[in-house]
Amino acid sequence: MPQKLIGKLVIATHNAGKLTEMRDLLAPYGVTMIPAADLGLPEPEETGGTFIANAEIKARAAADRANIPALADDSGLCVEALDGAPGINSARWAGPARDFGAAMAKVEQALRAAKASLPFKAHFACALALAFPGGDMHSFEGKVFGELVFPPRGKLGFGYDPIFLPEGYARTFGEMTGLEKHGIPTDGSPGLSHRARAFQIFAQACLGGRTVQ
Repeated sequence: MPQKLIGKLVIATHNAGKLTEMRDLLAPYGVTMIPAADLGLPEPEETGGTFIANAEIKARAAADRANIPALADDSGLCVEALDGAPGINSARWAGPARDFGAAMAKVEQALRAAKASLPFKAHFACALALAFPGGDMHSFEGKVFGELVFPPRGKLGFGYDPIFLPEGYARTFGEMTGLEKHGIPTDGSPGLSHRARAFQIFAQACLGGRTVQ
């Protein structure tokens, strides 16, 4: 059983969108959150072959440098007709400038080149890794399934949100507020987004079993 968190926690991401969502998800739990950038922690090279492996690389690097527990996220878009791409390379498809407009256009071009047919089935995956300095590591994963729509819709969210339409919804993640996207109910049923679902499992294991209100 993972240790229960007490006190401070490094949020091991330099992605502003992820940081905002992780802050929102952690806010009800009384944990002091410290962004990795505030501590001057560098971004380690992500050499893992899975979302979990890369999340663990980031969490371990931050925890050992800061000497306090660290929570890291690795997530991405997996498109069925593209054999799961861009997957763990989702950020790389956006290039050094993190131009996700260009990345979404690249996904559309790849689907056309593959002569994929509608609906363009896809899912978002999120792995969270919690590392304790020089010690335990615990990982949690969440997914949300849906399809892709073009042209992109909505200017909320970040990354590939404007092209992702979750199953059972008429709006893309890019058209949803953060609260709508998290979609975590109080009855213990799964939240909506991949990050919210991974976070729910993490919270139950490490934050006393409480759910986000």
